[in-house]
Amino acid sequence: RYSREAGLRNFERQVATVLRKRARRKAEGDTAPWEATTALLEELLGVPPFTPEETELEPEVGVVTGLAWTPNGGELMLIEALRMPGSGRLTVTGQLGDVMRESVDAAYSYVRSRARVLDIAEDEFRDSDLHIHFPAGAIPKDGPSAGLAVTLAIASVLSGRRVRRDLAMTGEVTLRGKALEIGGLKEKALAAFRAGLREIILPAGNAKDVRDIPAEVRDHMRFTYVRSMDEVLELALLPQAEPGLADAPPIEAADAASTYLESGPAASR
Repeated sequence: RYSREAGLRNFERQVATVLRKRARRKAEGDTAPWEATTALLEELLGVPPFTPEETELEPEVGVVTGLAWTPNGGELMLIEALRMPGSGRLTVTGQLGDVMRESVDAAYSYVRSRARVLDIAEDEFRDSDLHIHFPAGAIPKDGPSAGLAVTLAIASVLSGRRVRRDLAMTGEVTLRGKALEIGGLKEKALAAFRAGLREIILPAGNAKDVRDIPAEVRDHMRFTYVRSMDEVLELALLPQAEPGLADAPPIEAADAASTYLESGPAASR
């Protein structure tokens, strides 16, 4: 939690700081052995500047866990979608570049083309406004690799179906729903692993890149390859809640995942 970068330079600086302070204490007469506990590191280095990445596992409507590449490595990217009464307006926030904004437009059009399959009434598009938000608004974001996640978030909020949160996903999506390969898979997989996630949905074209992920991470991860957005919808959207169960307690993520694995397709895994 004291260094976050692609290399080791800042990590080495923090270790050097600890050793210098140890040398000074020893010169002052403190010859007892030190144990580098968390409490000792906070005493020597101060409050950690970075917090561990954690993901929420409870399924929600309109919230999807995506993955992003940054110069400091991979990071989780939560994508939120909210529906409200309106006139069909689409709002996108989060300091996005042109490529990512176009990706959101393509995702919206794809979901509208699949309205009948998703059991979404046509007037939902005409009488609803959608707000798509990418948190960490102070950080610029761009690129098409959030396409699968954005499309899933829009499909979820318009259909009222919850999204599995025990997995992450990355991949570009075309207007026809084809899943296209992306870059930075190694860094994205490491970010998911750090956050406790053990399954990633990714385009079939990225199967060749999995070998670049360290074996100690790869052996504990499950990679689900998809060729189209229809497969993602089937994999990640939970079934519609039955009438009368709106006030029931939320399903735990582990239960939701096990329910899916018992009923979901195995052909694409």
